[in-house]
Amino acid sequence: MEIPSDVQRYYAIGRERSRLDRGAGRLEALRTTELLDRWLPPAPAVVLDVGGAAGRYALPLAGAGYDVHLLDPVPLHVEQAREASATAARPLASVRTGDARALPFDDACADAVLLLGPLYHLSSRVDRVQALAEARRVLRPGGLVVAAVISRFASTADGVAGGLLADERFAAVVERDVATGEHRNDDAVPGWFATAYFHRPEDVVAEVRDAGLVPDGPVAVEGLGGFAADVDALLDDPATRDRVLTALRRVEREPSLLGASSHLLVAGTRPADG
Repeated sequence: MEIPSDVQRYYAIGRERSRLDRGAGRLEALRTTELLDRWLPPAPAVVLDVGGAAGRYALPLAGAGYDVHLLDPVPLHVEQAREASATAARPLASVRTGDARALPFDDACADAVLLLGPLYHLSSRVDRVQALAEARRVLRPGGLVVAAVISRFASTADGVAGGLLADERFAAVVERDVATGEHRNDDAVPGWFATAYFHRPEDVVAEVRDAGLVPDGPVAVEGLGGFAADVDALLDDPATRDRVLTALRRVEREPSLLGASSHLLVAGTRPADG
């Protein structure tokens, strides 16, 4: 199974390791961590971080006592994760290259599976359901998958807030994203996202169900916080950060606001009866 060449090129640049350190990415990481803390079973549990990149979530989970295996299709990410794991107080249980649609793990071997990126780049619904079904296969009965998707309207928000709609090429990308969910950077503009699929909230719930999982969510990750002019200024002050996170938590499941969040998370449970 192949990953589109433009996706490999996009991530080979190496920005993913630091993307979550500032701005909207920093808010994304804070909220994702918060939701994982809420949903995951307690340590020590076996967690497969599929599409785990350089280990941004895997390494802290390992440090908290989880038995974490990281899988990613990008060789640079795997190399970065191995380097970080080698110097960690609690290293990852394994790090390898692989594809979310064909997991190199035994049936019913894990308590939780993270898909915090693979569904972005699987343009075919069949492939996305296959990745979710693979996660279900490797889960023990009662186990949990946490999947992230990009909102159908994320590029619209980026275009307006970031001034990108001044470029007619980006305007055409946004028009197609909203109409079909099929995101393409056909002009190979540096810095623009690679081949991807952008979900409507109800679509990811249906995919989780079709994979044989019981869904919980979706939940907005950044929510309206992604529209802040200076996210870092809000997060740098502890009192303000707490108020912002409380406000986002309050409306994280509000149906009328879900699509406004750049990222959504859905949890899916493998039924206890197998």
